[in-house]
Amino acid sequence: MKHWAQTAVVLGAVAGIALFYPRVGASQSPTPPTAMRDGQHDFDFNIGVWKTHIKRFLDPFEGGTKSIDLNGTVTVRKVWDGRAQLEEIEADGPKGHWEGLTLFLYNPQAHQWSQSFVNSKVGTLSSSPNVGEFKDGRGVLVGQDTLNDKAILVRAVWSDIKPDSHQYEESYSNDGGTTWVRSFIANLTRLKQ
Repeated sequence: MKHWAQTAVVLGAVAGIALFYPRVGASQSPTPPTAMRDGQHDFDFNIGVWKTHIKRFLDPFEGGTKSIDLNGTVTVRKVWDGRAQLEEIEADGPKGHWEGLTLFLYNPQAHQWSQSFVNSKVGTLSSSPNVGEFKDGRGVLVGQDTLNDKAILVRAVWSDIKPDSHQYEESYSNDGGTTWVRSFIANLTRLKQ
């Protein structure tokens, strides 16, 4: 009888512990996977016609003090119901008239945007697009390019986004992204239509 009494006490203690310390996974629901945010409309702020002031640094890796200023317009329209955008840039500066074209594409599987650029004087689409996404009100897209026949990284950032203004900035890295130097800044103000 003594043996049964001891066994009952031990079983009671184990049951009591089980009430206070549930088995791992038994009563805890698994954490659901975080749903990826649909960023298809992240660039909607960019649609329209903008007045732009551009500062382009001529030799960003050499101190970045030599620059030129350009002024012009940027016209952005949506394509494919917003899953793409076409941006036309026209600006005038000390070297005359300059035109560029940017194609933005949204990848719904990756939930990321790509940015491909063509300069009218060169006439070929950038070999490698910048790719990235928006977080906390900033868009950051990164890609590879060449400058003076050397491979570099390019980081494009959209920030200070308001209904009638925003800033676009490009930075270059020649050390794999450890350090960045500013190469291009555009301040845009929406033109009233």
